[in-house]
Amino acid sequence: MIDNYLPLLRIKKFCGAADFFKSSLTKIYKTNMLNKKGVNMNIKLYNVKNLFVLFLFFFSVFILFIPTKALAENRESVQISFSTGRKYLLNREDSWYRFKLGYEKGFLGFIDHTIQFGTNGTKFNYIDEGGQNVLFPFSRMTADLKMNKRHNLTFLIQPFEIFTSALPERDIIVEDVTFPEGMPLNLKYGFTFYRLSYLYDFQRESNKEFSIGLSFQIRNASIVFESADGELISINNNIGPVPILKFRWQRPIGESTWIGSEIDGFYASGRYITGSENDFEGAIVDASLRLGFELTSYLNTFLNLRYLGGGASGTEEDENKYTDNWLKTFSVSLGFYLQ
Repeated sequence: MIDNYLPLLRIKKFCGAADFFKSSLTKIYKTNMLNKKGVNMNIKLYNVKNLFVLFLFFFSVFILFIPTKALAENRESVQISFSTGRKYLLNREDSWYRFKLGYEKGFLGFIDHTIQFGTNGTKFNYIDEGGQNVLFPFSRMTADLKMNKRHNLTFLIQPFEIFTSALPERDIIVEDVTFPEGMPLNLKYGFTFYRLSYLYDFQRESNKEFSIGLSFQIRNASIVFESADGELISINNNIGPVPILKFRWQRPIGESTWIGSEIDGFYASGRYITGSENDFEGAIVDASLRLGFELTSYLNTFLNLRYLGGGASGTEEDENKYTDNWLKTFSVSLGFYLQ
């Protein structure tokens, strides 16, 4: 029976995760016992930060103790259900390239998110004041082209538009617009981006990957503060390029299961490095951990846990146009690869 599970050397790591999980629940309990708003106590019991801890814990349990041998034994029956007699659905077996489509669907939560427009503007907390204390739909689409078993081109489309409503308990100043306390607000935070990446794979085996490369990302930001009656509005739209370093890794952990990770990240500070006329700081981290299952030779599914964070601070062109925008998010999604 021991052979049905992953190496038991990982149990020590699991016990550490369990202790962390226990301490997190204790903090949740103590925090809410001190909450004097009794009516809202049950609503605030599991906030977004605590959900991130819970999903990270259960995801690690799932990876540590999944019976990979049992899944491998059932692989043949799964193949019979899906197989069409072809190894690939989108590619020829003798081709020098391999095309792969990916899609993820799940939910996203905010761990932290603040924004400020203008040196005299309000530092606005989207989670505490802007309605981002709930979960939002999440999706992601990718297209991969692997050439000569080593060179990878990847194109990513990441929709990111969050619409919320708020009733501020203080005056909110956004650049030169002041939204008075108690005025209902409609908020839009849009940060959809598109990313083109090149990766070189150092692994020769087709079922393994260790790739390093570069990405070029275009952000499409649209941030709106608007009063519910439409009398007051502040709109900030911006399109800009972002260079990024990229890493991707994958290895099998059973005959029909695999584990993988993908990280895109970059940090820059200073007017010359960022390309801004003034001092500016920017960063992005897009990191994921996934557990995958090979349903057929051309169809894979995976469970993905992702951290997406970053932001910018400083003045770009107009010295009076100051921006400070930083966020941390997590997402849990179910994905598919078709090749």
